[in-house]
Amino acid sequence: MRTKSKKENKINVVTLGCSKNVYDSEVLMGQLKANNKNVVHEDANDDGNIVVINTCGFIGDAKEESVNTILHYVNKKELGEIDRVYVSGCLSERYKPDLQKEIPNVDEYFGTHDLPNLLKVLDADYKHELIGERLTTTPTHYAYLKIAEGCDRPCSFCAIPLMRGKHVSTPIESLVIEATKLAKKGIKELILIAQDLTYYGLDIYKKRALADLLKELAKIEGIEWIRLHYAFPTGFPLDVLEVIHNEPKVCNYLDIPLQHINDAILKSMRRGTSHEKTTNLIAEFRKSVPDMAIRTTLIVGYPGETEEIFQELKDWVQEMRFERLGAFAYSHEENTHAANLEDDVPEEVKQQRVNEIMELQSQISFELNQEKVNNTYKVIIDRKDGNYFVGRTEFDSPDVDNEVLIDATEHYVQVGKFANIKITSATEFDLYGEPVS
Repeated sequence: MRTKSKKENKINVVTLGCSKNVYDSEVLMGQLKANNKNVVHEDANDDGNIVVINTCGFIGDAKEESVNTILHYVNKKELGEIDRVYVSGCLSERYKPDLQKEIPNVDEYFGTHDLPNLLKVLDADYKHELIGERLTTTPTHYAYLKIAEGCDRPCSFCAIPLMRGKHVSTPIESLVIEATKLAKKGIKELILIAQDLTYYGLDIYKKRALADLLKELAKIEGIEWIRLHYAFPTGFPLDVLEVIHNEPKVCNYLDIPLQHINDAILKSMRRGTSHEKTTNLIAEFRKSVPDMAIRTTLIVGYPGETEEIFQELKDWVQEMRFERLGAFAYSHEENTHAANLEDDVPEEVKQQRVNEIMELQSQISFELNQEKVNNTYKVIIDRKDGNYFVGRTEFDSPDVDNEVLIDATEHYVQVGKFANIKITSATEFDLYGEPVS
């Protein structure tokens, strides 16, 4: 019979999935800290005796990682190495009855909106007055700012509305308070996230208010970069482009997942747009903000994607020459609209198409990076890694985009600070440079 450990209670929060989950974990940890709880994030020594796993349930690979992580900690509980395991987040929201049946040794499962109940089992009170108080887990100079929760879009392939619910915008004044607190802690870069930035404000202000929010955030002293992630193409508020162009603090960068370009596929995906409209929107971005770096993601292998349709997608990628692009194999998700379609593209074909798109993008990225050689850019230094300081330009987001490498055996730059870096050479995804005064 397993005995309870003699350890003093220490809560280890483990985060899986996207930046929105990172944000949710930070809010949980902020609440626990305010309740005087001993809390750590992904403790390297695994010595928390209470584990909270914030899961992802977006696509097959993410679900598999979440289940494997739960099993890992349940096994540690069985061995007496930890006392309690709690599971929260998207996977738990979507599959709670199945998980309770298949992995009953988890102490309790919580959904995406169950923070007060999760705190209760951790012997903590939910403190409403803690607006903007988080224990940030990112480096000390950048942080995510979640401006809305949920999504009202009807995309056929996506299970997010099942897990996160309807779109709910956070009021501008609340976000300004939160961002101001972050700035006072030394945060210099805000990365705005939501399931859909484009929709921001429609529910509470009856208009798209992303541009208004950006103007207010730009007034905050100490914030130097504001970056936009996860905009939706349909109904994109064009006044945002004016703010990006005119406000130095708003990075010339936009993450806008376009998913596909073929009209029949876009219609089946329920994206509310077309090949022509999407191409015209990108042209408007380039015209309004000529220096903008556009990041997009594509889904290949969606039901009905023939070789001819895939070729149309490849030709379009070649034509658009996106600065940043990721491709994913379609994942057939139960209870989504697309689950009613036949998943008729074989897995090996899906993967081959992913590879073809990424090879094409690799060449585009190489060519675009060569154009940066001999130019000087403002770079935020994220970390030191081996013999290199590693930073980013305003055209790059952490973890997903290009990095600037500075030889630490020859030059010194301060982590967490900005430096002017002249680019001396470049590969597909890395820029090499040296500081200039």
